[in-house]
Amino acid sequence: MSGASTDSEEPGKRSVWTRPQRGARGPAPTHSRDEIVAAAVALADADGLGAVSMRAVAGALGMAAGSLYRHLSSRDDLLDLMVDRCAGELRPYPADDDGTWQDRFLRLARRQLALYRRHPWLPDAIARPTAPGPNTLAHFDACLRLLQPVRTGVAAKFEAIAMVTGVVSLFARAAAAAGTVTFDRVDLAAYPHLAAAFAEPPSPPPDRDLFERTLRSLLAGLLTTDPT
Repeated sequence: MSGASTDSEEPGKRSVWTRPQRGARGPAPTHSRDEIVAAAVALADADGLGAVSMRAVAGALGMAAGSLYRHLSSRDDLLDLMVDRCAGELRPYPADDDGTWQDRFLRLARRQLALYRRHPWLPDAIARPTAPGPNTLAHFDACLRLLQPVRTGVAAKFEAIAMVTGVVSLFARAAAAAGTVTFDRVDLAAYPHLAAAFAEPPSPPPDRDLFERTLRSLLAGLLTTDPT
């Protein structure tokens, strides 16, 4: 890992979290950083992450594109701010006395799934090398708090957090793609296992939904469980 940023570093090479919210030069801005990020999130929600450019966000706010560079040094800065703003929607975090640690972690994972469904672009924005902001750090801190009863090393806990996030992303993408693949009007004669599967009578649904069953199995497999 690289060392911490210093004030002598070039602004473009410093994390957006270590820089002032606006440059010292030029006229006073007509919009705050929060307003800029809110406009960018709205664009991404409506048209996807590809629709978010400095020019498009500036246009949505009635600004010149160059004006945004008094707040941000790059589009990556903007994406970092967008991700962290959305991470704030995961609050409030589950309380320590609300069920087992698996119950609490599952509730947080369900909030994360709902977040990804509200903002389908988030998995792509998160899959970038980036410095986490305060809301993202608060989420990791909450995850580790919920995993305190688990008797295993911190590396395994971070691995579990990453794997749960991956499963949440998978379920969010699957919901968005639901119905895109269908076996209707397909001749399965050359595919005996598929044909046999569809010939069987429908089985009753499992007691718990697939998301819960997947995460409980994942957590039990990755972490040493504890009755508390």
